[in-house]
Amino acid sequence: MEKINCAQAKQIDLVDYLAFLGHHPQKTRNQDYWYLSPLREEKTPSFKVNRVKNIWFDHGSGKGGDLLSFGMLYFKCNTSELLYRLLTYQRSKALSFHPPQKPATGLPSSPGFAGEKKEQPDSKILILDTRPLIAKALTDYLDERRIPLAIAHSFCKEVDFLLYNKSYTAIGFQNDTGGYELRSRDFKGSSAPKAITFFDNNSGDVSVFEGFFNYLSFLSMPGHRQDPLSNFLILNSTAFFEKAQALMEQHSRVSLYLDQDKMGIQCTKLALSWDSEKFRDSSQFYRGQKDLNEWLQNQKPPVRINRGYRHHI
Repeated sequence: MEKINCAQAKQIDLVDYLAFLGHHPQKTRNQDYWYLSPLREEKTPSFKVNRVKNIWFDHGSGKGGDLLSFGMLYFKCNTSELLYRLLTYQRSKALSFHPPQKPATGLPSSPGFAGEKKEQPDSKILILDTRPLIAKALTDYLDERRIPLAIAHSFCKEVDFLLYNKSYTAIGFQNDTGGYELRSRDFKGSSAPKAITFFDNNSGDVSVFEGFFNYLSFLSMPGHRQDPLSNFLILNSTAFFEKAQALMEQHSRVSLYLDQDKMGIQCTKLALSWDSEKFRDSSQFYRGQKDLNEWLQNQKPPVRINRGYRHHI
């Protein structure tokens, strides 16, 4: 898909898109999903999405509409900028397990796991178990992406999860609030709550990555000593880029290793507009590639992997 238009954007399921942004319903009643408003601070959920009509209404502000109106308010952007963001979302969902967009009445409840309400729809990923990475399908996938198992073991786990009443296993990378980014050859998704991952190594510098495979690729490159050279921030979604501005600005230097797509380039330009001395575009060496991991995969002969880095979770 090279572009997405407004009509296509309005067909994107709002509940799925809110989950992608890290927002999950506090309660459901038939086809109404109630959230703590993503647009403002509140303690009682008053933001409603009707999944059949695919519209939202924020009772606290009196505003409502379709996905386009929500996205422009959420990101404080115009229609054209939002369509670029939604194109990135559509591409990521193409690799994900995806249910029918508008199920019939009577959504089945999730099984009764500890801490989960039975009223939650079964579209929510439920983590069942975690352990060290051992499954051959997952280690082979890491090898395809040129990530040494020793480095992956330090930051990732093998995660069993439930989705639509079926169990799956994927590589899991944990964020700062306990949720997991989940990846395998056939799956790309995340469990709630969705958030950034920040490694504080007591440095005045921070290196910023969009996804954890790019972070692992960076650690796999030669030239990294056993003691980390900087702090590391993995956004896990560009939706968190502006929200992480204050954290990034606590550092004297911010090196940006973002994807070379519309959103990554746009975020880099935005950061340089904040402070061109503090923020640095460090993506020059993988220009022409989609991201740092694609650059790593395309090195011939393969990049000599650093196998001495250790950071245990």
